[in-house]
Amino acid sequence: MEDALSGPYLIWVKNILDGSTVSGCDWFMDAKSPSSLKEAISYFAEPANCVAYLVAKRWPSGITCPVCVNTRVTFDAKSIRWQCSSHHPRRKFSLKTGTVLEDSPIGLDESLPVIWLVTNCKNGVSSWEIHRATGVTQKTAWFMLQRARLALQGKNGGKLSGKIEADESFIGGKARNKHAWKRAEKIHGRGPEGKAIVAAVLERGGQIRAKALSGQELRTSGSLLVSRNGRL
Repeated sequence: MEDALSGPYLIWVKNILDGSTVSGCDWFMDAKSPSSLKEAISYFAEPANCVAYLVAKRWPSGITCPVCVNTRVTFDAKSIRWQCSSHHPRRKFSLKTGTVLEDSPIGLDESLPVIWLVTNCKNGVSSWEIHRATGVTQKTAWFMLQRARLALQGKNGGKLSGKIEADESFIGGKARNKHAWKRAEKIHGRGPEGKAIVAAVLERGGQIRAKALSGQELRTSGSLLVSRNGRL
């Protein structure tokens, strides 16, 4: 990063990002959104692209102070930090300030491709998959994955709030529609025998979450409410 902040790059950052040395509202840039993992790794390998992408995504209407939301900020191109014109604690802030990446020792060139991968994989992604795809260690991949998942949670830290509804159901086809050998293999009784147990909790006006349960978990399904809602 230090090598990149010299010569033409330093001039580029100062000219582009510091469109106004007093106000951050006059600055605007259309950041490119990668369409594949290969493109994301290549794109975010450039520090300038990381800065441009995060500024455009975090402050689309202009850079503001994360503490007082003041638009009068000055930019230091050498450290890639801004300083608010108002006098208060933590006047200086960076792209990571107030985000899940704030205290992370991992650079944006490694964190942003992982976030792109997590948000674009419909079936989810594991730390081992990130390790193989990006070349970082599995421990580093796990750390970045947890940060990305935390950022995708709701404002209440992933727990539901307000009025919560809970219910469970038995999922599976009717016994009479199954072959005889299948009925004999899975069904050993009446009612829900041989069906999958699914419990769900609903936040009125908000999210709904479901989980497949075993017979033992069904008997203690109250624990699901505690884990999802934080209270009974």
